[in-house]
Amino acid sequence: MSKQDLSHSVPPSSSRPSVTAKLINGGVAGLVGVTCVFPIDLAKTRLQNQHGKDIYKGMIDCLMKTARAEGFLGMYRGAAVNLTLVTPEKAIKLAANDFFRQLLMEDGMQRNLKMEMLAGCGAGICQVVVTCPMEMLKIQLQDAGRLVHRQGAASAPSSSRSYTTGSASTHKRPSATLIAWELLRTQGLAGLYRGLGATLLRDIPFSVIYFPLFANLNKLGFNESTGKASFAHSFMSGCVAGSIAAVTVTPLDVLKTRIQTLKKGLGEDSYSGITDCARKLWIQEGPSALMKGAGCRALVIAPLFGIAQGVYFIGIGERILKCFE
Repeated sequence: MSKQDLSHSVPPSSSRPSVTAKLINGGVAGLVGVTCVFPIDLAKTRLQNQHGKDIYKGMIDCLMKTARAEGFLGMYRGAAVNLTLVTPEKAIKLAANDFFRQLLMEDGMQRNLKMEMLAGCGAGICQVVVTCPMEMLKIQLQDAGRLVHRQGAASAPSSSRSYTTGSASTHKRPSATLIAWELLRTQGLAGLYRGLGATLLRDIPFSVIYFPLFANLNKLGFNESTGKASFAHSFMSGCVAGSIAAVTVTPLDVLKTRIQTLKKGLGEDSYSGITDCARKLWIQEGPSALMKGAGCRALVIAPLFGIAQGVYFIGIGERILKCFE
């Protein structure tokens, strides 16, 4: 997300933040945001993966059971993967969006909804290079606890495509490094990019909706004297645009989560692709299953983009760079 997306008017080139400052802002926003909302993201993954309501009745129930069974740190399973890769993900998305805006909109100076949507589409396509393997690993770690809870409830072992070795592996906390190594060893690079199509189907529409929607909402609070919208207005614009985009693409996120989950509990289906997943989900669980975790996604995405607005508004990247001048 670039500075150009975070304010209504584009400042003169002399006052625009440098690429380095933008990358720092994006990285800081990602690190802070992931740390704050990761437990809700974990609940989203577990709710999307469960068939029916045999384990968790909702987000609060999921978080309470996770905290009781796995402790506070259990709610941060998979966070290390996100924290490690969120900076390059934000850097790619930011740089790509800037590039496409300048390419399509004469240096991003004029406002054009269609071109803004195309720029967002380009950013969504580029970021998937990091997003897909990052979420592939994160989902395995987040869902491990659900499988243990399910086994305890059903008193039966899970049938799965194992990414660990040993019969007791289902009770051991998996490692992102081990999962990545096993996937590379057995399936090659394609293993880490399982669900690439579903990730693209989610991220492209999200970016197409979010970037133009935020820019136009933020435009409503533009202040002539300061040359930008107020902090509160930008923060709320980011939250609203992020929530709307997140809820809109929830069905695609559910399909992506199901496809990327390698370990399956007893009686849970495996999927050969997006169409097969959508068909089985619709037939067996009904259309409402496509909106599983929608509330969690809104609660995750809204603060993430609100925090991003705060980081850009304060200019943390610029402040850090001044210390080295």
